Amino acid sequence: MANISNVETIAKKLIEKKSVTPNDDGCQEYIKDELSDYGFKHENINLEDVKNIWLRKGFDSPLLVFAGHTDVVPPGNIDEWETKPFEPKVKNNILYGRGASDMKSSISAMISAAQKFVENNPNHKGSIGFLLTSDEEGPAKYGTQKVIEKFKKDNIEIDYCIVGEPTSSEKFGDTIKNGRRGSLTGHLKIIGIQGHIAYPELAKNPIHIAGSLINELNDYKWDDGNKYFPKTSFQISSVKSDEVASNMIPRSIDIVFNLRFSSELTQDDIKNNFKNIISNFDCEYEVDWNCSAEPFITSEGYLTKVLQEAIKETVNIDSNLSTTGGTSDARFISQHAKETVEFGPLNKTAHKINENIDLHNLIDLEKIYYAVLSKILL
Repeated sequence: MANISNVETIAKKLIEKKSVTPNDDGCQEYIKDELSDYGFKHENINLEDVKNIWLRKGFDSPLLVFAGHTDVVPPGNIDEWETKPFEPKVKNNILYGRGASDMKSSISAMISAAQKFVENNPNHKGSIGFLLTSDEEGPAKYGTQKVIEKFKKDNIEIDYCIVGEPTSSEKFGDTIKNGRRGSLTGHLKIIGIQGHIAYPELAKNPIHIAGSLINELNDYKWDDGNKYFPKTSFQISSVKSDEVASNMIPRSIDIVFNLRFSSELTQDDIKNNFKNIISNFDCEYEVDWNCSAEPFITSEGYLTKVLQEAIKETVNIDSNLSTTGGTSDARFISQHAKETVEFGPLNKTAHKINENIDLHNLIDLEKIYYAVLSKILL
């Protein structure tokens, strides 16, 4: 049965599975086995090469869902790790391994908290759910997004959802994500005229155009943000011209850029503003857009209040609400659940060499999840 050290055991069992996205490597089967003795029924929702699992105990509302992903990013150069990434090891009370921060630690805390809660409160009200995917670190096309679409068709309503992303910044417990910025990527090709570098008047250098355009886009004030969102940010991720000789002007240059945008803008607003800016340059261009996430916000409600109380009671920290950071599967869940937040361990080592979590934080994370279960379902 569940006990205080159970969370560490579960975390180690998950970390040792080489679930590099979209491979699950048996994580979800293991989680199913951990929860089956506690009254959880499961449904596998596998699509393409992605594994998704839905586990639920109970039929009544409110339904509190723990959500997350069993996949991890590749370990990178294994020789740079102080420990082996898929052989969990504790040194000085720090648990090392790929996924220790993002997010097998959160999943283990969720599982252990649910086991302990059901054991202590077999007749609790409402329902507990687990929504897990192996397609969050990858394209995210056949994971949580598809499961939520199925939930809508099946009339499965989620009242409260906690996504276990590593949200803490400086101290464990200091940050709850109650929304995320939108993410819009542009693939831009500026087309010039190829020519001899000694006769620039007979050519048109797309690199020179790109330099001026990038400066203008970078200096442009997209918005001021608002109460929940920082101002929209613009960043270049790649610039590549045609491969030509050193005495040639290339014909074209390709630029990849991204905007993390607030709820003050829509993607159409950004596209129109971009069109107006580039129209000031005498150039031929092509641009393809990909919006991987729209901005979303969960207003301060019952779930944020309960979670903040649980954090304060457990680690004596007043947590802040934030919408910074990258995208997560909360962008899909928030379209369906009444309230969606993200909360988990420190994010300092997520996706890094020697990824880790302090075991004190892991145990406190389980306590916080347990407290939320108690406040909502008792």
